[in-house]
Amino acid sequence: MALSDAPLLRALTGDRPDQTPVWFMRQAGRSLPEYRELRVGTRMLDACLTPELAAEITLQPVRRHGVDAAVFFSDIVIPLRLAGVEVEIEPGRGPVFANPVRTASDVDRITAIDPDSLDSTAITEAVRLVTAELGDTPLIGFAGAPFTLAAYLVEGGPSKEHMRARGMMHADPDSWNRLAGWLAQISRRFLIAQRDAGASVVQLFDSWAGSLSTADFREFVAPHSTTALEGIGIPSIHFGVGTGPFLDDMRLGGVADGVGVDWRMPLDEAAAILGPDVTVQGNIDPAFLSAPWPVLEAHVLDVLARGRAARAHIVNLGHGVPPETDPDQLTRIVELVHERG
Repeated sequence: MALSDAPLLRALTGDRPDQTPVWFMRQAGRSLPEYRELRVGTRMLDACLTPELAAEITLQPVRRHGVDAAVFFSDIVIPLRLAGVEVEIEPGRGPVFANPVRTASDVDRITAIDPDSLDSTAITEAVRLVTAELGDTPLIGFAGAPFTLAAYLVEGGPSKEHMRARGMMHADPDSWNRLAGWLAQISRRFLIAQRDAGASVVQLFDSWAGSLSTADFREFVAPHSTTALEGIGIPSIHFGVGTGPFLDDMRLGGVADGVGVDWRMPLDEAAAILGPDVTVQGNIDPAFLSAPWPVLEAHVLDVLARGRAARAHIVNLGHGVPPETDPDQLTRIVELVHERG
């Protein structure tokens, strides 16, 4: 099979392949014992920037589960680290920034960094190592969306409501748009580096978009996410958590070929909102991964049935794989989708 015939790529062009494609967000990572063994003694961001290590972690779930795509093992803050921004991943907490960006002068400071100055050598080498082994299985490159990156930067770390970031939009919209515009270019260059090294698809993650109102998403976020994805040259997926109130806007005016849907909205309802020109991705509830197999099986079959309302369907979770997940559950989902999808 040629790479262009891969079920994932066919689905993103609106085709209905004989075998429904399936992959999982965060499939490469903490749920796999081989990952935990490999990561001993290596910090998260260091693992992401070690090509051989990042490549091996990317490939592990493809070998174990037989998924229809690999997703590049990295972190949404890696392009910021490559830009010289001081950031660390604190275990149990997440990304923490030494110097939060909260004032106009802070925005001046960070946006003075040229997005073209990113040294993506470690990223491109890891992608080349992965694609050399994948053969006709696509690699998905990814980046964080401008709002989610800005939420971390302005808050200085994880936050529940992202009050400071949302506040900046209204208190100082000029600074907000300069920061989000700069982040859009940072994410875009990160995606392009992965594309040029061999990724066949890209996904933009807006994990915290659900804290936004529809009006704020449209005015302060969607234009910058569009900049990150527009004209990227390969199929793209846009995913956010809690985006049901503005799901149609997640199409970014037709820029995104696929839209990821979280677990809150049935896929047939999502397809009715999104229309006939976009592929849906999702939306198995991650909470079901800890349920007995008959319960999980019924849920997956329901997701498959509802996904038939869209032009094409890529099976995934409604968010990432929880770290405590039994990997055998994921393998069984892949087998079920391939058999029944």
